[in-house]
Amino acid sequence: MYKPALAILKKEVLQELRTKYALNTLLAFTGASLLLVLFTLRANQLDPTPKSGLIWIIILFAAMSGMMRSFLQEADKKTWVLLQLHSGATDVFIGKLTFNFLFLLLLHIFTFFFYILMMDLPIISPFYLICSLLFGSAGLAAVTTLTSAMISQADRKGALFSVLCIPLLVPLLLILTRTTKFALIEGPDGGALNDLFALIGFCGVTITTGIILFDFIWEE
Repeated sequence: MYKPALAILKKEVLQELRTKYALNTLLAFTGASLLLVLFTLRANQLDPTPKSGLIWIIILFAAMSGMMRSFLQEADKKTWVLLQLHSGATDVFIGKLTFNFLFLLLLHIFTFFFYILMMDLPIISPFYLICSLLFGSAGLAAVTTLTSAMISQADRKGALFSVLCIPLLVPLLLILTRTTKFALIEGPDGGALNDLFALIGFCGVTITTGIILFDFIWEE
């Protein structure tokens, strides 16, 4: 199964390198949002919890603007049926999920680097920061990949994508706010492991559910 999935991943990487649509959109949106937050809201003077949650709100809306095109390019270019003929549903989903995960991980590293630099935040727990980046990227990629496939054949894609994604991502953002607070502000406490296990569980459930449900979406 890994060979077809790698072929899909390679296709996604080459297509993004040609167009640079998502990369330019997300980096421009994220950079502008960071500057706006710093100079308009004076975010460096906020309390610890808003500080740790604000960065994930920026990342969420950046992902909304770029990840929607995960399956829309197949629908727009009329290559959906061609992809169905040459690839299985699970292969396509895993390939696109892997690309979105790597893309979002790059976005998260870029955003956190400048956010920590601009806010002058210390890294108290590198382990929780790495877990937040990895599992935050995985959970966000799983939800956006499946949602993009669901709305790819709809008429008003942009509105549907946001309406479907945001409720699914609220639990993830709440958990990530806490793990980021442990990583950058307070350090781990007695309940930190529970949040970490909840983060891993969310990623496991969403990825498994996406693989199962995508078979039905792919055939429709």
